[in-house]
Amino acid sequence: MKCVSCHKEITNERGAVKFLCPNCGKYEIVRCSTCRRKGTPYKCPVCGFEGP
Repeated sequence: MKCVSCHKEITNERGAVKFLCPNCGKYEIVRCSTCRRKGTPYKCPVCGFEGP
């Protein structure tokens, strides 16, 4: 799996998360711990929802 924001491989990374898009629920968002901590934006490729 890769972070949707920075594209870093996050297999077994502590603090990484994956969740369905809070807007459409159709795309699984994957975030690394660094992007989560920095608040790096992400965008759902299905519906265009943007989040911190």
